[in-house]
Amino acid sequence: MRIIHTADWHLGKTLKNQSLIDDQKYILDEFLKLLDASKIDAVIIAGDIYDRAIPPVDAINLLDEIISKLIERKIPVLSISGNHDSAERLHFGRKLFAQSNFFINTKPVKNPAPIVLSDKFGEVYFSLIPFFEAAEIKNVFAQNELDINAANKFYIAECRKKIPAGKRSVAVAHLFAAGGLTSESERKFVGAVENVDAANFADYNYTALGHLHKPQTMKKNNYIVRYSGSLLKYSFDEARYNKGVTLINLDGAGKTSFEHIDLKPRRDVRIIEGTVDELKNSARSLDYIHANLTDKNHVLYAMEKLRDSAFPNILSVQFINLERKIENPARAMEMRENVSIIENFADFFEFETGEKLTGEYRQAMEKFLSKLESEQL
Repeated sequence: MRIIHTADWHLGKTLKNQSLIDDQKYILDEFLKLLDASKIDAVIIAGDIYDRAIPPVDAINLLDEIISKLIERKIPVLSISGNHDSAERLHFGRKLFAQSNFFINTKPVKNPAPIVLSDKFGEVYFSLIPFFEAAEIKNVFAQNELDINAANKFYIAECRKKIPAGKRSVAVAHLFAAGGLTSESERKFVGAVENVDAANFADYNYTALGHLHKPQTMKKNNYIVRYSGSLLKYSFDEARYNKGVTLINLDGAGKTSFEHIDLKPRRDVRIIEGTVDELKNSARSLDYIHANLTDKNHVLYAMEKLRDSAFPNILSVQFINLERKIENPARAMEMRENVSIIENFADFFEFETGEKLTGEYRQAMEKFLSKLESEQL
């Protein structure tokens, strides 16, 4: 069975207040082209379909369009809600969607039944495990209070009760697997929820996770626990990652292999570095840009100058040489006694800029202090 694992669409997401809905529509069209070019038996969407609980209208319309196109292709879709989603809103219409092989689980339930798909080797059992808080397991199953790791372990055991021994199986979940590599664009969980042991999924041939935006494999022995990563780069610290989907191959014996497949975005998310004048002369690019500016002095309207010249979609700049680089943030500059005002100012200048106060800067300051002293007299 050939399965596409994707997650963290975050429809309706913005980057530095820039709407990404057109970029998301583009990348989902690329995703559909990949499905058309490959013989795919199922698609997994492992949560965070929307970026927030109450998504904007254009995000709802985009999901409606994509669901319709997936159903037209008659490829079964196995999806869950994530921590960004509203479980109640995504729950709407799930029974109707299931009739068209679009399956979505948004809440932990008693006696969770797997979704069963078949290939020429027989059945494959899919456990759809949505994001949940530990308290939900306590309420649904009248359990004692559990931490999130124990709650996941308990619910996974409930899911496996209806999977026959020896049958191939795949889990779909949205959580933080201990040891995973995070990025700025992920909403951080609170407390012990950031500690679910990947070994809880050891009985599955493959576990398709959502939440972390960097493609990564958490465990690979007789079983595989993997994040496909997000479809797009959703923060500048993700600029170095290649985004796309994971293609899974599950053979008749349950042996699983996978590969990451890049999807080319409409616009890349990049970090560039140089002076304002250097960057102004760059080749024009429509990518989303953050510029690390190496100018020794602040340049007025730097972002506007770069936007008007080479980077119309620049979203942020930073003067990296003008930042205070102090090993101990509590440390402060100490005033020297029995020295002139100009010497104390020179100390302050060096403290702030890392350079000596010399030449025309010192002359200008000396002239200013001299004038100030004469006015006071």
